[in-house]
Amino acid sequence: MKTKTIFSILVLTINVFFLSASGQPIKKHFTIYPAPSEESLSKDYKVFVEGENLPVYSVKVAPEDQELRWKAMDDKENLGKYYDEAAFAYFDMNDEVDIKVTTDEEIRSVKILPSSAGIVANIKGKSVLFKINSPMNVTVEINGNWVSALHLFANPIEENVPDKNDPDVIYFGPGIHYVSNLMVGDNKTVYIAGGAIVRGIAQEKAEAVFDLRGKNISFRGRGIIDGSLCPSYSRMMIAVAGSDIELEGVIIRDSSHWTIPVRWSSDRVHIDNLKIMGYRANSDGIDILNSRNLLIENCFIRTLDDLVVIKTLKNEGKAENIIVKKCVLWNEVAHALSIGAEIREDVDNVIFEDCDIIHDKGREWTLRVFLTDAGRVSNVIFKDIRIKESQRFISLFINKSIWSQDEERGHIKGVEFNNISAIGNKLNIELQGFDQEHLVEDVFFRDVNFNNQKITTTNVVTNDYVRNINFEDTLRNLTK
Repeated sequence: MKTKTIFSILVLTINVFFLSASGQPIKKHFTIYPAPSEESLSKDYKVFVEGENLPVYSVKVAPEDQELRWKAMDDKENLGKYYDEAAFAYFDMNDEVDIKVTTDEEIRSVKILPSSAGIVANIKGKSVLFKINSPMNVTVEINGNWVSALHLFANPIEENVPDKNDPDVIYFGPGIHYVSNLMVGDNKTVYIAGGAIVRGIAQEKAEAVFDLRGKNISFRGRGIIDGSLCPSYSRMMIAVAGSDIELEGVIIRDSSHWTIPVRWSSDRVHIDNLKIMGYRANSDGIDILNSRNLLIENCFIRTLDDLVVIKTLKNEGKAENIIVKKCVLWNEVAHALSIGAEIREDVDNVIFEDCDIIHDKGREWTLRVFLTDAGRVSNVIFKDIRIKESQRFISLFINKSIWSQDEERGHIKGVEFNNISAIGNKLNIELQGFDQEHLVEDVFFRDVNFNNQKITTTNVVTNDYVRNINFEDTLRNLTK
């Protein structure tokens, strides 16, 4: 009996050894998801993770040519015609991985963004090699080609994958799916598996492809939501209204309208590790309307219109207690991180922090509070933000605009800019109140640098309706 037991242990040990030695470990530290066979993949890049081939997808992005980028926003009849193409790929990991990116041309230079990730690249002929040591969203730009960059989305390895047989789970497995409008209510989970593509279609009148309304809703996965079959302005991708709602992990490509509106006094919404890419007008990334207690983190957003924006509509409550952090942002035309223009109810206690803006190609502002109605904006912090390209840097602005609905104007009070660095061709900082009753006041600057030069009061353009601008080493805490 003892001899038999020893023999069994020996056989088990040998089997485990051979499993490991064969190059097929029992549990890998990364996961690759095959692409659906019907999907046309990018031909510009080949990507390998630990030597294994990674599917590379195509995505439409705003044109490189500035005039065409403006037309993509303004030419309403033809806006879908203006675009270039970039690429992206995704995988999961829980330990350091080796990445190899190969192109058809000799590689002379490479830029891996955000630079704050500290990734060191090694060029070998037509390939570039580097390591990723933790989940992150990075962009690879080869030979100065920024518009057709490669976006790599390294996710955490999934845990607690929903059971597709659970009646409270709406499960989209690997392959192609089509959805016109799906209402999701209380206690439901929508799961889009790696290797799945859900194509939005406009077969019926509806606001969104996925409409989340209720309590305790989860929208998760590693797959792709694609809006390319939806005519412009016909569909939002994921509309959110309710409480205790989480969105995590998925990739959203080519929205025909706002990608994710959070609205109608939503409460306790967590948006984590979403990847959003859009090239059409009004393809905002995340729009927060009259909602509270929101956390947005670890996202990548590259869209033609606003990336993350806070707005308030009349009689739908305040927007308050909102945090946006650890996001990588690429602004094509409009604003990167902003509040407004439509502010008809108050906005209070907002923090934008620890974000990388890797490109700002826009004609608007990188960081902005834009108040064109009667609401008040107070207690706003922009901190620990790294901007690698800025056309127009900072704006706090009260005035009328084409979006104004109120006769009365509002007030901006208590805005802090702390530890912000920006690179750009021209320094633009404006603080503009409306009149003696509608001021911009209590604005604090600490360690704000443009082209490695610390800004001072001489760099800030103001009018007569601005009060109490501070440049100091120690700032009061504006949060509640």
